[in-house]
Amino acid sequence: MPTTGYSVNEPSSKEAPSDLSNRDAGIKHQKLHVIFNRIATWITHKTGSPAAFIIAAVLVIIWGACGPIFHFSDTWQLVINTSTTIITFLMVFIIQQSQNKDTSAIHLKLNELIASAKSASNRLIDSEDLTDEELILLKKFYVKLSEKSRKNNDLHTSHSLDEPEEKPAGEEA
Repeated sequence: MPTTGYSVNEPSSKEAPSDLSNRDAGIKHQKLHVIFNRIATWITHKTGSPAAFIIAAVLVIIWGACGPIFHFSDTWQLVINTSTTIITFLMVFIIQQSQNKDTSAIHLKLNELIASAKSASNRLIDSEDLTDEELILLKKFYVKLSEKSRKNNDLHTSHSLDEPEEKPAGEEA
């Protein structure tokens, strides 16, 4: 049966061996990323629950209650120190993954709102990629717009970055 296109699973005779290994590595990397994302999402939801907090609090209470049994030894202290250090170290990566995903989703939603609003400045789409100096400059513009609304004593009037600046009285254009 003749094939009309390339299959994802079948190598093309036109591809060089190095292209195949790069493609395979990319597919493996993508699968690993998907698996890590699913695990990170699951762990974040579970560890952020009241049940997880209660379990952690009970474990700390049990550990504290065992202090007199172990005569508050160095080993007794080492158990909690090592456990919390390992858990904290691993959770940093899990939380960062979840935070990155949430931040990307929020940026996409804000970009959609900006793109769909007729009076919005499209220059703000992808503003997360601006330098700190550019963000400070943009903030100054928004402070000016806020002052303009306050000065006009009308909080219901919309202003935009694209709006021409008013010249002070007596100054010619």
